[in-house]
Amino acid sequence: MTDQQISRIAEEAGALDCIVEKDAVLKDHTTFKIGGRCSLLVKLRGEESFLKLIPLAEQLGVTYYIFGKGSNLIVDSDGIEGVVFVSGKDFSEIIRKDDEALICTAGTPLSQICGAALEYGLTGLEFAYGIPGTLGGAVFMNAGAYGGEMKDVVVSVRAMDRTGRVIEYSADELDFSYRHSRFSESGEIVLSAEIRLRKGDKAAIREKMDELMEKRRSKQPLEYPSAGSTFKRPEGSYASLLIEQCGLKGVHVGDAEVSVKHSGFIINKGNADFSQLMELIGIVKDTVKEKTGYQLECEPLIISDKEEYKAERKGTE
Repeated sequence: MTDQQISRIAEEAGALDCIVEKDAVLKDHTTFKIGGRCSLLVKLRGEESFLKLIPLAEQLGVTYYIFGKGSNLIVDSDGIEGVVFVSGKDFSEIIRKDDEALICTAGTPLSQICGAALEYGLTGLEFAYGIPGTLGGAVFMNAGAYGGEMKDVVVSVRAMDRTGRVIEYSADELDFSYRHSRFSESGEIVLSAEIRLRKGDKAAIREKMDELMEKRRSKQPLEYPSAGSTFKRPEGSYASLLIEQCGLKGVHVGDAEVSVKHSGFIINKGNADFSQLMELIGIVKDTVKEKTGYQLECEPLIISDKEEYKAERKGTE
């Protein structure tokens, strides 16, 4: 990647009124608070910037990533070579389509969408209250909690391919499954989604949201940086149960620690870096495999230029 390529993207992004930062520190853009510098960071501003800058990066042959709130990412502390496009508050909009449907753009935080649903007296999205991600990332990985998933409420998605062509998919074309959607493999980018809910009682919706948030606070280590659940649920068991059975609660490498409060979370207790985190993840995987036979798989996406991690990089959130 050359300085000329980076400068070209920076120039085009500036013309689209995007915020541009060279050598940006990525720990400021992930919930783990881990990550080194990238060549260029661009805060996308509206759909036009998606449609112009992503195809430009493709044409130039530049490596790039798309971040939302960085809530499902593990980023190398040594930094990465490439452009990070951030889809956030400058691509955040909620439109009420009808009495029971909302259209939300990719950068809209789930907390904001849940708030809008409450305001309109719409039920069905309470499970997402407290998930620290954006609409785009939630659709990408079919985010879920407490018995609900995005597949239960998303009825259509507008996406673009890497050439800038816009496509609309109905729910049955999205290939939703556990922490998976068609976007996990297709390379397409979520622009917006229609969420269809049901009319409900505002007081009951508020009560359910508060109940689930209190459950999160009491059972999850929200006081520390993390990427939420570190491992996917293996078929036939639960990652947290297996980790606890193996006596791994509290095990740490530097400031990376298996949470004592919830063994499914690996947390950053202060100054953990990528190497510490990955070493601890390896210890957990190896121990669980040896003692139980289960092979755990990371839920967060790993972003690193190191060869051993490139095979695990399937997308961004």
